[in-house]
Amino acid sequence: MGVAKIPAVLWLLGAVLALGVSVSPAQGAKTRYHDFFIKESNYTRLCKERTVLTVNGQFPGPTIYARKGDLVIVNVYNQGDKNITIHWHGVDQPRNPWSDGPEYITQCPIRPGGNFTYRVILSEEEGTLWWHAHSDFDRTTVHGAIVIHPKLGTTFPFKKPHKEIPVILGEWWNADVNHLLEEAQRTGGEINISDANTINGQPGDLFPCSKAGTYKIPVQHGKTYLLRIINAGLSNDLFFGVAGHNLTVVGTDGHYTKPFAVKHIMIAPGQTMDALLQANRADGGRYYMAARTFASNPNIEVNNSTATAIVEYMDDAPARGRPEFPANLPGVNDIDSATAYTAQLRSLGSKDHPVNVPRKVDERMLVTIAVNVLPCAPNETCGGPGGNRLAASLNNVSFASPAVDILGAYYRSVRGVFDTDFPNKPPFFFNFTDVDNDPVERWATKRGTKVKVVEYGAVVEVVFQDTSILGAENHPMHLHGFTFYVVGRGFGNFDEQKDPATYNLVDPPHQNTVSVPKAGWAAIRFRAANPGVWFMHCHFDRHVLWGMNTVFIVKDGKAPEAKMLPQPPNMPTC
Repeated sequence: MGVAKIPAVLWLLGAVLALGVSVSPAQGAKTRYHDFFIKESNYTRLCKERTVLTVNGQFPGPTIYARKGDLVIVNVYNQGDKNITIHWHGVDQPRNPWSDGPEYITQCPIRPGGNFTYRVILSEEEGTLWWHAHSDFDRTTVHGAIVIHPKLGTTFPFKKPHKEIPVILGEWWNADVNHLLEEAQRTGGEINISDANTINGQPGDLFPCSKAGTYKIPVQHGKTYLLRIINAGLSNDLFFGVAGHNLTVVGTDGHYTKPFAVKHIMIAPGQTMDALLQANRADGGRYYMAARTFASNPNIEVNNSTATAIVEYMDDAPARGRPEFPANLPGVNDIDSATAYTAQLRSLGSKDHPVNVPRKVDERMLVTIAVNVLPCAPNETCGGPGGNRLAASLNNVSFASPAVDILGAYYRSVRGVFDTDFPNKPPFFFNFTDVDNDPVERWATKRGTKVKVVEYGAVVEVVFQDTSILGAENHPMHLHGFTFYVVGRGFGNFDEQKDPATYNLVDPPHQNTVSVPKAGWAAIRFRAANPGVWFMHCHFDRHVLWGMNTVFIVKDGKAPEAKMLPQPPNMPTC
């Protein structure tokens, strides 16, 4: 038995004894083992060599392959020089917040020289998810795909593709991102933008010193390829398309959608999209696959660059010549194209993949999203608006990360770590989306470690409302521990009397990260049937740093299978 298997087996035995229930994989599923070695590695991009944090020396990191219902055990060895945690993005982790990963929320970080065994429990997910570091800005280079195939004996709800290709969209900084983080924390100012967008770790041949490393996809005429597209970037929504080809979208965030054909997609940080690419060009050739920033707030500086990879037809001989560029890839501020794409996402709703939107709501929340300021400390010089420190908030609460993990404090009934009074609505109401009226007195927020406590089984509806405080923009809001239905969205202020009548309760998309529209709102619903402690936050990392976060605590239910699993014996300590 390998070293990665021993702690996991001990934990399984303890869980069975404690609860009297099985935590093995589903019938016919497998347990799969992986070792992740966190280490520093040298990579050259944009003519400059940098030392970056990686998993097993790979950037992007290794892909995890599994089937629906499998149990994946990952032993993480921290051979780097800083604390780290790993999150399994989009995996619901039923009853198992212990392996969810966000630092100081569900665990203390893994220290240099330490290790921790994560148990990744797959349940209803099928499609593309991903894993990434959930500590500081480490996910810049510490990330990879999770590919979840159908159970044995079942198949895709579309013709099996010739090949499946993970396409990870990301960002590259020439500077050390953690030095940038430290500087932003010191000054309270903005974080320097990235130097390039990337596709599978490469910026593409439009950038200097990048032609040789440009990612290439060889294709054959008449074959269909499943692109498993992931936005792993820290800062940018992205438009993505392939020149001369349509994409047929068939899934998002580990769940199937009704197929629809597009020339491009818009994908927010944290989201995944599954898209079929038909190699149907009889004339062969070479075609750019391109990812360009979509920036909804023109008042902030962005990396307005386009990353490229190359699709090459290889039927007789490798195609030659300069690739064709996507003619219809939207411009950086094209909010209409982003809105039109997102509106087409619908759950598949088949016999094998049914839709089950909860109709009766027990808890309703209106959560305002804002970038704010906090006062600069005496004798400090701060780089935020008005000489203040930049902050961010949900319902005007700027989340303060504790010094110990919230899950451990909740499990052991430790007082003083968090407060249970996160509000169900904002403290004051105004015209949230009036972009021409942003008085200074609305900029301020307050810090707090406030969480929302929910009864087991309650149906929760959260309406995220963007605000124009310090500039309206899209926000990719991610909820750990749950896949939710995005039942509604719109522009302007949410109207609780009129807007619910526009909800889609028949086949809304089933996601874990929702793109809340600039100066608009998005409504999600989920049943809180997963006991534990679950982080909710914007997936723009600078907004996480500034406090655009909160935590759901879902209480245990009465039945054994409705209770949180016991704490593993090898949790890292703070």
